Amino acid sequence: MNSTCGLSYLPHGSLLQPLWDHFRRRQDLLSSRYLPAAVAFLGHLFFCAPFLALDVIGRRWSVLNRYRISGSNEEPVCLRRWFDCVLRIFWNYLLCILPATALLQRLRTPVLPASAPTCAQALWEITLCLLLFDTLFFFWHIVMHRVLWLYRQIHRAHHQNQETFALVAQDASWAELLSLQMIALSSAALVGCHPLSEAFFHLLNMWLAVEDHCGYDFPWALHRILPFFGGAPFHQLHHEVFRGNFAPYFKHWDKLFGTYLEEDV
Repeated sequence: MNSTCGLSYLPHGSLLQPLWDHFRRRQDLLSSRYLPAAVAFLGHLFFCAPFLALDVIGRRWSVLNRYRISGSNEEPVCLRRWFDCVLRIFWNYLLCILPATALLQRLRTPVLPASAPTCAQALWEITLCLLLFDTLFFFWHIVMHRVLWLYRQIHRAHHQNQETFALVAQDASWAELLSLQMIALSSAALVGCHPLSEAFFHLLNMWLAVEDHCGYDFPWALHRILPFFGGAPFHQLHHEVFRGNFAPYFKHWDKLFGTYLEEDV
C-alpha cells in the first residue's frame, strides 16, 4: 500500500481511481510550470461566465433583477466593468502570478502516488483545507483592514468595487492575489492531502470565491442550503460598510470575534 504525507491510499476500489489514472498518464502536463496560473485564471473566467450571462440577460429580462442583492431596481453590471475587470486580473496574472507560480512549480517536487484517495478521504481532506483556508484568510483579512499601510498598499484595490459581481473575486492587487494563492497552497500542504484532493480543493475554493462575490441571492445558493456558510449577502455587506464579515466562507470566526454583521446593517 502506498503512503503519501502520512496518509494511506487504497490501491483498488476507489471510485476516483480512473480519474486519477487519467491524470497520472499526463504527468508532463501536470508538471508544467505554467499550468497552475493558467488553470487559476481560466477556471476563474469559466466560473464567472454564468453570472456574466445573467447580467446580459437581466438587461432584457428584468425578472432576474429581483435576485440581485443590490436591489430589484438596480441595473445589472455593465459589460464595460466586466471588460475592465478582466484586463486588470489578466495583467496581474501575467506580470506577477504566472512568474511566481512558475518559480514555485519548478522548486516543488510533486509526488503522484499510484493510488487515488477514497471518496471519504478526499471529502475529509477537502473539508480540512477549506476550514484551514477560511481561518488563515480571516486573520490575514483583519490585519489588512486594521493596518492602514497594508490596506492602502494591498487591500484597497479589492474594495474599489462596492457593488460586487463575480469577477471581483480576483479583482485585487497583485500582492493580495499572490497572498491568497500562498494561503491556498499552504492550506493544502499543511493538511498533507492527496494531489487529487488538492486539485478539487482549489477548484471548489475558486467557485466559492466567485459565488461570494456574484451579487445574486438565489434560492438554491449554497448559503441557503448550509446555514453556516456566509454566501453572497454576507460578503456584500463587507464591501458596503468596509468592516465585519471578514471570513471568506464560514460564519463562526466572525461570530466568535464579534465582527459578524447582520443583513440589516
